[in-house]
Amino acid sequence: MHTARNDIDDMIVHEKMQVALEYQSEAWADGRADGIEPEIIADAAIALAMRETIRLHGEEGAEAMLESLRTRMLAGEFSPERTVQ
Repeated sequence: MHTARNDIDDMIVHEKMQVALEYQSEAWADGRADGIEPEIIADAAIALAMRETIRLHGEEGAEAMLESLRTRMLAGEFSPERTVQ
């Protein structure tokens, strides 16, 4: 029973992540439509994410998140050429 609950929790987190990514994509498209360069949108998104992460988890939590993102980046998780199976 405990495993089933974890699977459901994982599915809920995955669905929330998908919705959040859709919101981010819409905001990105709106910014581009207003003439904002992708580099500026990316910088603003990262800055906001860091502020919120530090507010919620402190600087050590933010540092851990950055290290996790670095590992995932080096593994190619965010590469545009990556195919999801």
